[in-house]
Amino acid sequence: MKKILLLLALIFLNISLGQSKTTTYYFIRHAEKVDSSQNPDLSEKGLKRAELWNKIFSEISFNEIYSTDYKRTIQTATPTATTKKIEIKLYNPKTINIGSFKKETLGKKVLIVGHSNTTPKFVNDIINQNLFSDIEDATFGNLYIVTLVDNTFSYQSLKLE
Repeated sequence: MKKILLLLALIFLNISLGQSKTTTYYFIRHAEKVDSSQNPDLSEKGLKRAELWNKIFSEISFNEIYSTDYKRTIQTATPTATTKKIEIKLYNPKTINIGSFKKETLGKKVLIVGHSNTTPKFVNDIINQNLFSDIEDATFGNLYIVTLVDNTFSYQSLKLE
């Protein structure tokens, strides 16, 4: 019996070591803000959108949630972070090291909340291509999903109202 258990353990270990790790990134822009000041809160419409994102992400088991250090991005991430009981990690889109970020998030499901210009750039940096342009000022429902398996990626861009 011990030999069978040992054999099963070795087979499982072999299978586990041979499997590729899948990393999935979900990128969104912050929801609607109150005004155009430097660091505004979300508007009522924005708070409702943040709750909608929470519902949309209800079946996703995030490991980490990242946000820039602005009220509007943190408030957009908060409903999902609260529901999932995940602490929001802050990042600076100007100084983030993409290689280090990929290593730190390897094999995880990650939500990243940014801005109209930083979100598409972050996606482009992750996929190492320049495919996505800045998001229009009045657009708040874009969702970019990037899946990495080893060095192969797939991506999709969804536009929600």
